[in-house]
Amino acid sequence: MDAGEFRHWSAKAAEWGADYRETIRERPVRPALVPGETGSKIPASPPEAGEPMEQIFADFENKIVPGMTHWQHPRFFAYFPANAAPVSVVAEYLVSAMAAQCMLWQTSPAATELETKVLDWLRQAIGLPEGFAGVIQDSASSATLAAVLVMRERALQWKGNKSGLSGGDRVRVYASDQVHTSIDRAIWVSGIGEENLVRIPVAGQLRGMDIGALEDAIKLDLESGYRPAGIVACTGGTSTGACDDIGAVVEVARRYELYVHVDAAWAGAAMICEEFRSLWRGVEGADSVVFNPHKWLGAQFDCSAHFLRNPDDLVRTLAIQPEYLKTHGKDGIINYSEWSVPLGRRFRALKLWFLIRYHGLSGLKKMIRNHVAWSQQLAQRLAAEPDFEIVTEPVLSLFSFRHRTDGDADQHNQALLDAINDDGRIYLTQTRVGGRLVIRFQAGQFEMTEADAETAFDVIVETARKSL
Repeated sequence: MDAGEFRHWSAKAAEWGADYRETIRERPVRPALVPGETGSKIPASPPEAGEPMEQIFADFENKIVPGMTHWQHPRFFAYFPANAAPVSVVAEYLVSAMAAQCMLWQTSPAATELETKVLDWLRQAIGLPEGFAGVIQDSASSATLAAVLVMRERALQWKGNKSGLSGGDRVRVYASDQVHTSIDRAIWVSGIGEENLVRIPVAGQLRGMDIGALEDAIKLDLESGYRPAGIVACTGGTSTGACDDIGAVVEVARRYELYVHVDAAWAGAAMICEEFRSLWRGVEGADSVVFNPHKWLGAQFDCSAHFLRNPDDLVRTLAIQPEYLKTHGKDGIINYSEWSVPLGRRFRALKLWFLIRYHGLSGLKKMIRNHVAWSQQLAQRLAAEPDFEIVTEPVLSLFSFRHRTDGDADQHNQALLDAINDDGRIYLTQTRVGGRLVIRFQAGQFEMTEADAETAFDVIVETARKSL
């Protein structure tokens, strides 16, 4: 592709993107197709000769787009959306065009130094004290894996990477059943093993870890010859928004010299609003905190902010320095590849810089406060409807509900959810609370309006009435 073609098709792609976002409300949130329908339109073998861009782009529009779930749809209320504010998309165009590898200071000095600055902007915005340092990971899953690896190495006196885990003490990590499944995967990948992830029962309206049960579990493990390593706490659990008492968790951890990682993947963004910080009171005592600007703050995926009270522990766990990765003649620089599991790194800081400067903290705060208010209003309206019950009250913008029936309630609510999603105007998902199937609602799409919340109410109630 020569420079002229590149310019033409880049402009074409940008125009298509602008048209797509402008008309996205006209599309069903989720495609009405069956598994294999898109695949059947794709040839079984690759082309031997190159094909014209006109044909490739036409096939994209006609074969691919109709099979997509539209995550940027303002009525995407299922999983917390991977947002992509338009200004962030513009920044991503520039990142893709430069295609820099930002693994070391010397491979992209401006990228490294901008990352340091914008992560400190975020630290200030969410109220973490000075002394915390930040790094952009690809996802909260990677940040959690990095934190679990640090837990493991500290507990094993920094010998795990060298000697392995075979024959040594069994390392234990503690969390409730409300944490994201990325914690389970981190335990697998780190070699700690599923049997050594100790599940602590929850209590209270916010379904946080029972602190007495947590301390009892640690004491029992010490008496049994295990090696407690760390605690994974959550603020805004994925299922229903569970929040651990971070301050109490930290107090227990300090008594036993355990590492504390706080997973606030979607809810952490709300901490730019001072009134919501009670949900993670005591977070300043944690060792590691992660949240995803690619969710509620609108950064194009992927962009996860990982804050560390002592980054030296992370570097000690992950850094590998062959000669070809050394930066000679420079002292005190940061090589962020030593702060993450992957060596290769994209220029993720640029979209954050564009986003925060364009919208300002005041604009982002207004959006989050609106989402919380609209979600709470929707919960109140559903609670007032006959045969609806709110199962878990709103935590920020997330709540769950259920429709009553004389028959099999789980089967009925699954059928109701399927009918709601088949309607196409909104998209919800399910979870379980106390063994019962419930329907989740979560507001968080960057361009959502109050009218979209009203549409959600109409669709839910109308579909339930049809199902009676």
